[in-house]
Amino acid sequence: MITLDPSKATDSTSHTALANTMTGLYKTTNSTPAQALATHTTVSKNGLQWNFTLRHNTHWSNGDVVTAKDFVQAWQRTNDPKTASQYAYLFSGVHNADKIQKGSAPVQSLGVHATSRYHLLVILDKPIPYFKQLLTMPQFLPQDHRVVTKYGKQYGLTAQHQVYNGAFKVTGWHGTNNTWTLKRNDAYWAKRTVHLNSIHFTVVKDPSTALNLYKTGKADLVRLSGTQVANEKQAADYKYRSGAASGFVGLNQTKKSPLQNQSVRQALSNAINRQQLTQNTLQDGSTPATGFTPAKLVTNPSTHKDFASEAAVTAVTTYDMAHAKQLMATGLKESGKQNLNITLLANDQNNGKQLAEYLQSQWQKLPHVTVNVQTVPLKAQLSDITSGNYDATILTWNGDFNDPTTFLSLFQSQNKQINAKWTSTAFDHDMDLAAGQDALNGNARYQDLLNAQRILTKEVGIVPLFWSSSVGGTLQRSNIRNLVYSSAGVNYNYQNVELK
Repeated sequence: MITLDPSKATDSTSHTALANTMTGLYKTTNSTPAQALATHTTVSKNGLQWNFTLRHNTHWSNGDVVTAKDFVQAWQRTNDPKTASQYAYLFSGVHNADKIQKGSAPVQSLGVHATSRYHLLVILDKPIPYFKQLLTMPQFLPQDHRVVTKYGKQYGLTAQHQVYNGAFKVTGWHGTNNTWTLKRNDAYWAKRTVHLNSIHFTVVKDPSTALNLYKTGKADLVRLSGTQVANEKQAADYKYRSGAASGFVGLNQTKKSPLQNQSVRQALSNAINRQQLTQNTLQDGSTPATGFTPAKLVTNPSTHKDFASEAAVTAVTTYDMAHAKQLMATGLKESGKQNLNITLLANDQNNGKQLAEYLQSQWQKLPHVTVNVQTVPLKAQLSDITSGNYDATILTWNGDFNDPTTFLSLFQSQNKQINAKWTSTAFDHDMDLAAGQDALNGNARYQDLLNAQRILTKEVGIVPLFWSSSVGGTLQRSNIRNLVYSSAGVNYNYQNVELK
């Protein structure tokens, strides 16, 4: 876990902790948004004004009352450039959000207003078809401004520097340790629906150690990795959790390196045998990717064909070592370089090292290519990406909701989250059409997003690797009941879990 600050959380572990300890306007239930603190919602005919009536007399764990102002101040803080929220782009479409993030409008001009203690008005610049899904995200949670002010830069950096209005409270997390506990929150307005007194979490980086903890009765739910999936598939307590995750290589095109050359980037893509990668290296149910947005996320509103299938640019993602060697030679010549020497950055979780070593072995089959592997903790990897201190890095992006924009918006020119500096005017144009004039036209919007994904793949803005689930194969005790799982966004909701 990296942070308990909703404005700054970027990793799935932090998101899971926040979603189970804080409550916003909406929550996700079986991948569908449902009202939470909002008890009534009205939307104007043009889709630009959203009025929310909030649940009365709900409290933070310190006794403060949750009000509409907590949403206003939280959203303003996330959009404030001084906060440097990497997820602030999710607010694009909320009135003045883009201008505020660029520093060209005051944060107070954001389109969110507390019209009374328990009434919130949100004004959009353009319709957002998936706005309810966005409202389930941690970045749209309320924040107790008194606590934000009290703790300043320490806000959310430990369990004690945060307050909670959800089903649980985080205890025992000091900011760097890999163990913590969710304890039942007696201040939660629906505490009668919470059956567990506590849930203990441990981050175990070695899959064998994690499996051993389960086998010896010291863990009740574990995620399996690699060959463990095949070995445990027939176990009575095996569950496969499907999902919307996409593994890829981000290439830093800001440095004066051959990576700025499209032929070089495509050579790296064509040198990867994705079938071999998923079946022999990962072995966890992942499938070869033909683009960034994964399969089974959304379908064509007219033909019901799968988006990922229609968007595929197979010339870029098909394994062809001979062609890759030709492309590399061409690209190096065009770049005026004699060789490509890069460091491949990976994190030390799950299969990070194995993935990096596989790519290293494939890429070094190309002429004049040298690849060094650097494995670091996730927090260090994300820090290097933010600062642009990398050549190439392996990442997995988990979809926040069931729409291609949760993937494609990462590569709009104004989004700095991946920080690879790949830009395309045509890509931005299609994304702007999907978010603007075509937002309420399902067929036109779908085509815009289809065009955008094809451009990203064709120009090799990233190197797609595999599609998977952020959870995948698991072992779960049979006495765990009512654990709600969602394939996109925050995966686990522990509120109603019972042990029987």
